[in-house]
Amino acid sequence: LVMGSAAALRGMKRASTYSAARGAQLAYVQAIGVELAPHNVQVNAVAQNFVDNPTYFPADVQANPRFQERLAREVPLGRLVSAREDALFAAYLCSSAANCFVGQVFPVCGGWVGR
Repeated sequence: LVMGSAAALRGMKRASTYSAARGAQLAYVQAIGVELAPHNVQVNAVAQNFVDNPTYFPADVQANPRFQERLAREVPLGRLVSAREDALFAAYLCSSAANCFVGQVFPVCGGWVGR
């Protein structure tokens, strides 16, 4: 399972090189997933954004009313995805229950990609 970025799935100002690099990562997941599937190896990716992480969203940032307004405006879920939600989904994708997924990219971003 590759942990990627949802920035590869939606254009953003001042992030063209980052988005392109992350897009290449996701394209690799799709290609290698198809290549390894006949060997019963599943390769997939989680494309994250707006996941609760103290490195990206420290407590003081989360407490800021302007940040809360941004969440309400940009994330249909209206909040950060919890680290637990993210981890449980990743664990599911690594389980035998998800063996049918091959070369898939799953956005975990509270709906941000669809905005």
